[in-house]
Formats: sequence, C-alpha cells, structure tokens
Amino acid sequence: MTETMQQEAETQTADIFHRGQFCLVQPAARGQRSGVDAMLLAGAVPQGFAGRLADLGAGAGAAGLAVAARCPDAQVALVENSPFMLEFARKTLEHRQNAALKPRLGIIAADVTLAGKSRRAAGLADNAFDFAIMNPPFNASRDRATPDAEKARAHVMGEGLWQTWIRTAAAIVRPRGGFALIARPVSIAGILSAFDRRFGGVKIVPVYPRAGDSAIRIVVAATRASRAGLQVAPPLVLHEGPGHTFSARADAINNGLASLWD
Repeated sequence: MTETMQQEAETQTADIFHRGQFCLVQPAARGQRSGVDAMLLAGAVPQGFAGRLADLGAGAGAAGLAVAARCPDAQVALVENSPFMLEFARKTLEHRQNAALKPRLGIIAADVTLAGKSRRAAGLADNAFDFAIMNPPFNASRDRATPDAEKARAHVMGEGLWQTWIRTAAAIVRPRGGFALIARPVSIAGILSAFDRRFGGVKIVPVYPRAGDSAIRIVVAATRASRAGLQVAPPLVLHEGPGHTFSARADAINNGLASLWD
C-alpha cells in the first residue's frame, strides 16, 4: 500500500448502502457521517419518482444517491457548502461502484441559506426542481458539543435554520412539487411555522426505536403551494425485540426496497 493509499484509509471510509447498489465515500472521524437518518429521508420520496431532485446539505451524498438508486428516472443534485464535505461528495461520484448512477448525479456548491439573486447565481434557480429533501443540522449546541468544526457544522442548528432552509426549498421547487425533511420531534413547531404559505398537504411520520418508546425522529413531507391539510401518517418502528434487528418495514426502507408510503 502506498503512503497516499494509507493516508486515505485512515481518513475516509467507503461504505456500501442498499445492499451494494451504491457506495458512499465519507470521512472516518471528522465532519458528517451518514447512516439510517439519510436512508429514512430518501424513503420519503415516493416510489417511481421521476424528475429533478435537490439534496440540500447533502454532505457526501447519501440521501441523494439513495433516491437515485431506487428511482431510475430521478436526476439528483447534491447541494453542499462545506469544502471539506464537497470533496467527499466528489469522491463518491467518482467511485467505481457508482458508475451506473453517475450520469444522473451532479454537485452544486452552494450555501442553502442564500436568497434571491445570490441563491440563483449559486446554481439554485427558481422552480428548477420537482422535489427537494434535506437532513439539516437540527441538534441544539448543548446536545452535540464538539471541538470539531466540521462536525458542528453538520450537526448543530444555527439560529433561524428552519426559516432559511425551507425558504430556499420553497423557491427552488416548482408549484405542486414535493419536499421532505428529517428532524427531531421537538422541531415540529418551527418546521410548520416555516411551511406557512409555502408548503401544504403536510404528512408527518413519527419514527420510534421500538414499540412503546417515544419518537426520536420525524420525517415530514409536504407539497409546494398545496392547500391540503396536515396528516399524521402511521409510524415507523425501527427495531423488533430487545436487539438491534430492524423491523421488516424499516429494513426495506433502509435498503431502498420501499418508500415510507408503501
């Protein structure tokens, strides 16, 4: 093994998702590492989706690639601002195991919080996408204190995050287009407030570790410019029994065999 290969092995991992459908190159220790949250978010995109999708705050691209792997007619833009994570997104797209998906994938280096002309100049044009998804840094600083600046950027919520990120989603998604995010249940008030006059037809899926536990995540889906009311959909229970075995439904979603709506 060359010195360069050794250094890469120590600083990054190449992780297989969807039972071999794609590979994610991501940092070994620093910054954002993706897992079940990203797969659940991807599961909020309906089966058979066709069109342009933006993965906002994509990191190395886990959720976006999961959508591309499950939906063969989807074109996916990975939108990321961190130079550190952009490098991993580029490595992910160049990985040989992603060769079949690569023609339908692209990267936009842009800050999701930009607005107006600045946002459009960065490559996020008005009404340019049929769907947007986001797994934003939704933890409070007291919950995820870390000396790693990249990890803090990926995990810790900034002031006004829901308003700025959802404002961008509403600008770039066409009317009647779709939107989905994953967050902690405590964030629901801020999310719904940011949806006002932007998104309707809201569906909330509570995610429980096990039956009888409190929800640890919510997946929220909505439609741009819809006037339909809010629904609380059937919950997703991740694990069965005392161990860490996924329930049949969670396993299917985690491996790209089903959407949250199947």
